[in-house]
Amino acid sequence: MDNDAVEFDIGLGGEYEEEPIEIEEEDDDEEEEEEDDELDLVESSGAVYFPEAGDLEPSEGMEFESEEAAKAFYNSYARRVGFSTRVSSSRRSRRDGAIIQRQFVCAKEGFRNLNEKRTKDREIKRPRTVTRVGCKASLSVKMHDSSGKWIVSGFVREHNHELVPPDQVHCLRSHRQISGSAKTLIDTLQAAGMGPRRIMSALIKEYGGISKVGFTEVDCRNYMRNNRHRSLQGDIQLVLDYLRQMHAQNPNFFFAVQGDLDDEDHSITNVFWADPKARLNYTYFGDTVTFDTTYRSNRYRLPFAPFTGVNHHGQPVLFGCAFLINESEASFVWLFKTWLMAMSGRPPLSITTDHDSVIQSAITQVFPSTRHRFCKWHIFKQCQEKLSHIFLQFPNFEAEFHKCVNLTDSIDEFESCWSKLVDRYVLREVEWLQAIHSACRHWVPVYLRDTFFAEMSITQRSDSMNSYFDGYVNASTSLNQFFKLYEKALESRNEKEVRADYDTMNTLPVLRTPSPMERQASELYTRKIFMRFQEELVGTLTFMASKAEDDGEVITYNVAKFGEDHKAFNVRFNVLEMKVTCSCQMFEFSGLLCRHILAVFRVTNVLTLPSHYILKRWTRNAKSNVILEEHASDVYTYYLESHTVRYNTLRHRAFKFVDKGASSPETYDVAKDALQEAAKRVAQVMRKEGRTPISNGKVRSHLLNDENRANYTSGCQDESLGEHMNKDDMDKHIAKLTNELECANRKCEVYRSNLLSVLKTVEDHKLELSVKVENIKISMKDDL
Repeated sequence: MDNDAVEFDIGLGGEYEEEPIEIEEEDDDEEEEEEDDELDLVESSGAVYFPEAGDLEPSEGMEFESEEAAKAFYNSYARRVGFSTRVSSSRRSRRDGAIIQRQFVCAKEGFRNLNEKRTKDREIKRPRTVTRVGCKASLSVKMHDSSGKWIVSGFVREHNHELVPPDQVHCLRSHRQISGSAKTLIDTLQAAGMGPRRIMSALIKEYGGISKVGFTEVDCRNYMRNNRHRSLQGDIQLVLDYLRQMHAQNPNFFFAVQGDLDDEDHSITNVFWADPKARLNYTYFGDTVTFDTTYRSNRYRLPFAPFTGVNHHGQPVLFGCAFLINESEASFVWLFKTWLMAMSGRPPLSITTDHDSVIQSAITQVFPSTRHRFCKWHIFKQCQEKLSHIFLQFPNFEAEFHKCVNLTDSIDEFESCWSKLVDRYVLREVEWLQAIHSACRHWVPVYLRDTFFAEMSITQRSDSMNSYFDGYVNASTSLNQFFKLYEKALESRNEKEVRADYDTMNTLPVLRTPSPMERQASELYTRKIFMRFQEELVGTLTFMASKAEDDGEVITYNVAKFGEDHKAFNVRFNVLEMKVTCSCQMFEFSGLLCRHILAVFRVTNVLTLPSHYILKRWTRNAKSNVILEEHASDVYTYYLESHTVRYNTLRHRAFKFVDKGASSPETYDVAKDALQEAAKRVAQVMRKEGRTPISNGKVRSHLLNDENRANYTSGCQDESLGEHMNKDDMDKHIAKLTNELECANRKCEVYRSNLLSVLKTVEDHKLELSVKVENIKISMKDDL
């Protein structure tokens, strides 16, 4: 041979190792799949397959026009036989460095090198099954000097392992290729919003079987992922241009990018933005937030994630949006920190996300004091997919599962119900059920009721989750279309809020009871929230509240429907402080009092809602800077509330006084005399005033009981003033000061009532003007 040659090993024996296939993970209805270097499908086949007689088989001396032609021939032969191929070694010419010899081998040739020295400098993220078994099957070709053709110089036919049957050959790596026609069909179906699984079903029908498609669902998923990535990188300039334009129009428009904004290659991993209205909304309704990542399901194909909340009408409201091209933990940490900075650094009380360990870890780092909840309905959806075989096998399981999660009233009841459920259907070893049960504190309602999530019902789905962009962003939305649809969604949501404001201000709700509390709520709450409160108030008519315990300060009531004492709720009522809690924890969860507490208010003559149980975020003045919910809507309401407080306070102290006074004949006589003296003094005050004074809803400090008045008198006698005044003079002096203080209080009450009335009128007028302006804008857009 004229050409001196030198051998270059590019993967001899087990030292050559192909790169792993990158798998796109989809958490919804696409199951996560993994593959090794080669799919080892032959271990269970039980037979060795050889080419039939007459099939063209390699032999020494065969000629090919090029190296690629030889490689294609051997790969075609391998497909017929049932194995995968790869290039093992080559020889190059010393004269010009051109390849003059190739060896093609079975993919199971050699052994994987597990040498520690080779792997110590790189991290093995996904260990794969060892598939190399030292197979010697190969085809060697070399280039003829004169003709330039490639000639077979060696061929080893025998394999030391079982071969793959014909119906599984398409799974082998070297035979998995997406043809041009298949790519066209995938592109078309992907643009229509179909996922990999449905696309593969269409391809199988089109080609007449999975073996004729020529590739697997993993290849289809990877191809679609690469398509999306290329599309995103190509359209990222559209995003940046839009954000720059919006910021130029309004400096309060906030946006940030993770990566190099000035890089011509757009090496940007994530983008976040929040318009001024979103940032303002957060100041009013940022107590609870939903981070919506449903784009990762089949429903959405955009890497899009909005932050949303709930406004005073129970409608979803936007707090900002993000494009997540990179979904690592570091990316989510950057996003949450950036969002928190845009929202003035005030973290929410609670946040709801999809069930995702990466997101959970990021939230723990950025929002350590925020209560994190997994969306219960996402978990139910995952259960339908992960446990579909169980749902089919046990038709009653799904209903019992929902009942166990939604309708249990305590943690002990839930745990007992869960244990019985998994035992009844022999499911204790099901890994998915074990996993979601271990995370139950993050999604089961009984563990979350002590935290505010702004939901009107524990069992019903929140409107804020997965709904803000419903009808606008879908599986076929591209980045080129996105911002037009995004703006339409904002406009539509704003219009719905304006309409709800208008309905609240201009239509009177129908009252269903004569209760002053219902009228008070109708004037404070927005229309939708009032109707929800009204349901609870009317629901009290079917409940009975019976006193179970009284420790002197807190009275405990058992509240239950007639004949259902076994389902009683415990309500604890501190009369002096007007503080009340219920075992159902509806107020803590939703911000509205439950029917059980309202039933206790009914039997204890609490006629109006205490101010601390009226959350401003649910009122028609939620966006007002004037704090109105601390006061009732008119003087009559002030009187009702203050009278109730005074009545309950005196009754509570009187009961304690009577118990002590009746303990012996001596204490009885003292108590009787004290009551007579107190009655005389009350009559004197009432004769002087001529009417019952109006208070501001709190017990006045100057309305002293007998014990305090006696202490006050004694204290005066010990001072120099008391030395020159007799008892009658001191009583007259005290009465005079008391009367002056009462007159001053009444004047302050009138001034404050007038001021609040003016402020409320201003706020209503401002809101009415804003509604008119928005209606004019909408009508102008319709005309255009």
